[in-house]
Amino acid sequence: MKTAIIVLNYNGLALMQEFMAPLLRCSPQADIVVADNGSTDHSLEWLRQHYPEVQIIALEENLGYAGGYNKAISLLRQPSKSQNNPRHDLYVLLNNDIKVVQGWLDPIVQAFEQEKELVAAQPKIKDLNKTQYFEYAGAAGGYLDTFGYPFCRGRVLNVLEQDHGQYDDNQEIFWASGACLCLRAEAFERVGGFDSDLFAHQEEIDLCWRLQSTGGRVRCLTQSSVYHKGGGTLSSANPRKSFLNFRNSLLVLIKNVAGPRIVFIILVRLILDGLSGIVFILQGRPKHTWAIIKAHFSVYRLLPIYLKKRKIWANRLKYARISSILYARFFKNRRYFSQL
Repeated sequence: MKTAIIVLNYNGLALMQEFMAPLLRCSPQADIVVADNGSTDHSLEWLRQHYPEVQIIALEENLGYAGGYNKAISLLRQPSKSQNNPRHDLYVLLNNDIKVVQGWLDPIVQAFEQEKELVAAQPKIKDLNKTQYFEYAGAAGGYLDTFGYPFCRGRVLNVLEQDHGQYDDNQEIFWASGACLCLRAEAFERVGGFDSDLFAHQEEIDLCWRLQSTGGRVRCLTQSSVYHKGGGTLSSANPRKSFLNFRNSLLVLIKNVAGPRIVFIILVRLILDGLSGIVFILQGRPKHTWAIIKAHFSVYRLLPIYLKKRKIWANRLKYARISSILYARFFKNRRYFSQL
């Protein structure tokens, strides 16, 4: 199975210096591609000098995660003029702040070769600084509640579990982490790739939703683990991250949830997001409250576009594992996935 590992970079020179060597050492069977979102920190010059074997796709501007990967993959699919270059069967979209280890890729490739219905997957995402713990961005595979709030096996809101092998079962999940997102190339291209209007954050949830609505399966492949540093491009302290998460969560719901219940869901989200804004104020982070307000106005502005997308993609796929992760966590004190 011809595999391309595509690392999206934006001013990530320090991360490239830290993580490129182990990636090349531990992934000899794959083509390594760096897609650069218009960096200005000389990271491409450094890469060309130190790792000339890495293929570079230089984009002229920062297109975000969704647009950057869409553009890079479309360019990667173009046949080479100089040599016979068959298309890839598997894309592994890897954050530039991920450390891989020996043997990480083999279980992933084998799973896609053996299960033809498998269209998206992730390994276990663990914390680079506390390697026995799951990491926020995906843990052992993601789910949603009715109101679109994501949570994971191994991560309920901000509570991270230690990995004792409790989730080593290759279970089907609802969404696979964008930190290390493994995609069957044919399926990715069939549904039109990522939604570029999302720019970054929650685009993997939207993609996995659409892939499953067309009959595919998504899994966490727990024989493989990678280690995430976190915040490599956009820190959680940045209000921009809050803006994208709150906005995109609503847009993904509007686009994919069929039927009149979407009205009830959005009305409840207005209340819950308002409460989140109050919490940010109490925490002394008013810029994040303002980010939520801006996120909602951005949703209203984009609503005509997403109502058109809704006509194409809205489906009755069962997406919610539980009714409310917030209720389970704060009213029932359910801290761990196994308690849900």
